[in-house]
Amino acid sequence: MQPSPLVIANWKMNGNRQLVQQLAKVLRESQADLTEVAVVVCPPAVLLPAWQQEVFYDAIHLGAQDLNEHASGAHTGEHSLALLHEAGADYALIGHSERRQFYGDSGQRVQAKVDAVLSYQEHLFKLVLCVGEHEQERDAGRTIEVVQQQLEEALQNVSAAQIAQVVVAYEPVWAIGTGKTATPAQAQEVHAFIRQWLVQRFGAAAQQIPLLYGGSVKADNAATLFAEADIDGGLIGGASLEAQAFLEICRAAQAQRG
Repeated sequence: MQPSPLVIANWKMNGNRQLVQQLAKVLRESQADLTEVAVVVCPPAVLLPAWQQEVFYDAIHLGAQDLNEHASGAHTGEHSLALLHEAGADYALIGHSERRQFYGDSGQRVQAKVDAVLSYQEHLFKLVLCVGEHEQERDAGRTIEVVQQQLEEALQNVSAAQIAQVVVAYEPVWAIGTGKTATPAQAQEVHAFIRQWLVQRFGAAAQQIPLLYGGSVKADNAATLFAEADIDGGLIGGASLEAQAFLEICRAAQAQRG
């Protein structure tokens, strides 16, 4: 059985209260068109309470773009799971390429964040693990090697019982914010490998882990990407800042269940 479609908006360091209201209104008014797709919005953390207010009674999940692996303490500017839970989040992105590349998220730290989410007792968070290769790694034929290493590092302490809390997003770094997009065949090849690796590691339960593609997904290419066998939705960056474009992407995911 195929996992349910999932589409996640990652606003990065963008957006404002006006966009919260606009996107919430568009999604709220289109709920009847999105009955088979789960939608998550990850605004900057300071906007999570505004989202919680706008969509409190609606079927839209809220997510954090990052988290700190510590429960509390002297970590200026950081957010614990307890703080994110209080602000309304129940999804958390971990290991996004920008966090890895610019903000010191080593494989060891990504693993610590995964472990923190899965050991958190107060709320059942879903974690979205981001993996992907740089352009030079793809050119060198190392895509699968790099993705496998990232999976092994991040999930080494995860049990088969915990794997239901995990989502994996494949985001080739060379396709993020560049306008370049992996072809459906390129994306499917990596997604098929991820699915195989997860099933070998965690058993049949891993067949239900949503695998998302991230990397310049837009309204005009979403349908062809989501039509691939192992692509269950998308992690959407720039296009999630335009309410109508994001809605069309969500509809493209829904259409795969039509």
